[in-house]
Amino acid sequence: MTQGLETLQTSSEPTVALALGGGGARGLAHIHVIETLDELGIRPVAIAGSSIGAIMGAGMAAGLSGADIRAHTLATVGRRKEIVNRLWSLRPASFSQAVGGFRVGQFSIERILPAFLPDAIPKDFSGLQIPLKVMTTDYYGQTERVCEAGDLHQALAASAALPAVFMPVRIDSRVMIDGGIYNPVPFDHLTGLADIVIAVDVVGGPDGDGETMPSRIDSLFGASQLMMQSIIAMKMKANPPDILLRPEVNRFRVMDFLRAQEVLTATAAVKDQLKTALDAAFSARART
Repeated sequence: MTQGLETLQTSSEPTVALALGGGGARGLAHIHVIETLDELGIRPVAIAGSSIGAIMGAGMAAGLSGADIRAHTLATVGRRKEIVNRLWSLRPASFSQAVGGFRVGQFSIERILPAFLPDAIPKDFSGLQIPLKVMTTDYYGQTERVCEAGDLHQALAASAALPAVFMPVRIDSRVMIDGGIYNPVPFDHLTGLADIVIAVDVVGGPDGDGETMPSRIDSLFGASQLMMQSIIAMKMKANPPDILLRPEVNRFRVMDFLRAQEVLTATAAVKDQLKTALDAAFSARART
């Protein structure tokens, strides 16, 4: 965190920190936020992320632009053929372990994720250009764990280890699962590190006509959304961020990565929302 603190102390312009939340494919909306900050020439002094937010945050912290992340996303997880090719590019033994016989909940994200990460994302936190906090959940410890040093790929895999889809990940002999379970939008870990904290909530909520009975899998993910929104609401009462963005993501499911372009199109309005909010925040600071 030294880099961020030094920037905060010496910069004459208001500094910004960024918290990117979990939400699976809905988190592709984070790309708009990163692109907008690029357009405005704003470089966060610190980034915190859960699940897909940790992965997107790692891309930005590694020096990738929003345009770079968009292009990589559409060229990889946005294409069915490319997903299959990247899985098959793993060595046979690794592929077998990665898919776990195609049983639900037995996919090893620790083996799959590196096949989809941009080459620019280093294997260790020390290779990042911006300090990054990656949220994970200690399953047996019943608490969150913040990863800030060491094996970055392992931390990202643990943060995105969504229960019922991926196997947990071991870090220092502890069993870790999706960071969004305990801290869906980790803006609280950026308090005091910047003048303006931006938080992006892509958890969403159950979407429908209010009468149709959800399927078993929709009930599972919908219940998870409701619990995470409850956590966010309590944290908002305690210590809200300066800016909270909620892109329109409700109609997308957590694994809708093949609808990447559709997610991006549907959530484009968040760009103008961020610009308006930043203008207000900067103006308010200028008056004080």
